[in-house]
Amino acid sequence: MPALAFVDLETTGASPRQDRITEIGIVLVDADGVLEWSQLVNPQMRIPLFIEQMTGISNEMVSGAPPFSAIARQVWELLEDRVFVAHNARFDYSFLKNEFKRLDLPFQPQVLCTVKLSRALYPQYHHHNLDSLIERHGLTANDRHRALADAQLIHQFWEHLHREFPAERLTDTVAGLLGKSSLPSRIDPLLTHELPDGPGVYLFYGENDLPLYIGKSVNIRQRVLAHFAADHRHDKEMNLSQQLRRIDWLETSGELGALLTEAKLIKQMMPVYNRRLRRKNALGAWRLAQHGEQVRPELVWADALDFGGQDNLYGLYHSQRDAQKALRGLAEQHGLCLSVLGLEKTVPGRPCFGYQLKKCAGACVGAEPHLAHAGRLFVAMQKLKLATWPYPGPIGVREGDDMHVIDRWCYLGSARTEADVAELLEAGRPAFDRDTYTLLAKMLKKARIIPLASRSPAGLDLADNF
Repeated sequence: MPALAFVDLETTGASPRQDRITEIGIVLVDADGVLEWSQLVNPQMRIPLFIEQMTGISNEMVSGAPPFSAIARQVWELLEDRVFVAHNARFDYSFLKNEFKRLDLPFQPQVLCTVKLSRALYPQYHHHNLDSLIERHGLTANDRHRALADAQLIHQFWEHLHREFPAERLTDTVAGLLGKSSLPSRIDPLLTHELPDGPGVYLFYGENDLPLYIGKSVNIRQRVLAHFAADHRHDKEMNLSQQLRRIDWLETSGELGALLTEAKLIKQMMPVYNRRLRRKNALGAWRLAQHGEQVRPELVWADALDFGGQDNLYGLYHSQRDAQKALRGLAEQHGLCLSVLGLEKTVPGRPCFGYQLKKCAGACVGAEPHLAHAGRLFVAMQKLKLATWPYPGPIGVREGDDMHVIDRWCYLGSARTEADVAELLEAGRPAFDRDTYTLLAKMLKKARIIPLASRSPAGLDLADNF
């Protein structure tokens, strides 16, 4: 086995980009034996009360400790040329990588996660957190949630594995975990430890700053890796894999935030591999209108419409062809007259082609009263009807720490403070978008709605919602 470093960190929170390290514990194991090292770290930010209570590390304890920058070189030398072993290694690795990155120090060790190792060797168990390992394997816990004590527990688990499994099996399992990477060759394989397990949006970049592809998921890490697990089966994934140079992501508070952010970014940035949600300038709908004794749909376009404010709109289409195709399908399904609908030109009083095939009830030749045809048309069109905005003005939808601000089926953005909400409302509505409308028409049915209409941007009273 190579030289090992069993590592555990205590931090001010769970975000490697926003939070900081408060304590480092390292157990070094090599041919010379075992060496233990630990150090409190001044995070240069407040430690939240619940973190103090969980770890026992207070703001007073770290006030005189060195910042990470003062010990970075020493930590880097301790970990150099060793396999980085940690429980839920993505967490500890991500914090250290971000700290070293701020100081322009390279940090790319081999990483072994003992959670994954436990799952590989003990597939019959469901839980593999550190407390479960302590109970299951009789490990000795001296001071849980202190860095060195937890690093010692990981080392104890490692020694237990050597007693329980043949050396060859353990070596093969570790080698498999160290060599396993689903990412393309030009992407740092250690990125698998940085990708978040929560909801959000991920962006794939090639050689420039325009993304190749934007996607969303309730588990960013799982979804990103799934792209490349399948890159040998799908041309799209293979092409992405060959062009990919960089991956970025935006975390959201939940699924709705991920869906809204994805739709917004795709229309702003127009990634080449996103075809379904890309922006299309033309947007029209059918509107029922009276023409003499007849009622027929007329196609109207976005510049003449108030989407969400009008009650007489049906369907959303990006071209006249798509709109007519949808209306023709509805006519065939309900036996409506293509001539009355304006889809077929005939001489007044002469039968349409559908009537000759007995697919039309005869409104074109007076065999069906125009009022009866109009009634059947109205019923048939209901399945295409656009929902009118059901609120007196803009609304907020709470999701985790975010409030999504929405008006007339348009997503204005997400906010975390009253000032953010006011700024979004003052900026006004973006252009109406079919994909966002479809998403919101479904999701708002089960969302908790916070009306914003009765409050001016300067006088929002949202204290209970933030």
